[in-house]
Amino acid sequence: MKKLIAPSILSADFTCLEKEIRAVEQAGADYIHIDVMDGHFVPNITVGPFIIEAAKRCTNLPLDVHLMIENAELYIADFVNAGSSILTVHPEACRHLQRTLKCIKDKNVKPGVALNPATPLCAIEHILDDTEMILIMTVNPGFGGQKFISAMIPKIKMLKNMLNTAGKIIPIEVDGGIVVDNIAEVANAGGDIFVSGSGIFKTADYKKTISEMKKRINI
Repeated sequence: MKKLIAPSILSADFTCLEKEIRAVEQAGADYIHIDVMDGHFVPNITVGPFIIEAAKRCTNLPLDVHLMIENAELYIADFVNAGSSILTVHPEACRHLQRTLKCIKDKNVKPGVALNPATPLCAIEHILDDTEMILIMTVNPGFGGQKFISAMIPKIKMLKNMLNTAGKIIPIEVDGGIVVDNIAEVANAGGDIFVSGSGIFKTADYKKTISEMKKRINI
């Protein structure tokens, strides 16, 4: 499975968001990752469908939209219509996870499911047929620039083993504290898609950073 880099615009300069998105696209990004937070499920408020629409006009890259919101099922149509390519939801915030994932897929958008650091893998073992991506959070969600929680490496390995045992080929996305210095370890554990906010946007040369990340994960 090809390894992909997904810069998170949570750490971008929003005074020139179009420029920032175009810059990481030209630097070799594979996805644009957009974190949606509601101030309830996580202690921060970020963006809504209007930003997804704006980002869609700035790039040809897939928009990887992570919904860290309560009652996500109520807003699926809004985020689909705004231009999301992937919509990821949390079992911790969905009363009927399988139904929500099916709703996303029925709208021809890839459904994903995300797990917070303390959420066990058993929360998703019965919906593997309904998801096309699994996101492992390696920080507690809410804010960018946090330090990678190293205890999540065994969890990534366990998920990879669980998928292999089930005969499922589902990409594992990893988000939180991903930088050049730890991306190889995460890839070796089983990660396929690497979300990096400050690890890219807070560096001086986006192209150099993304190229080095790709080099270290051997793509």
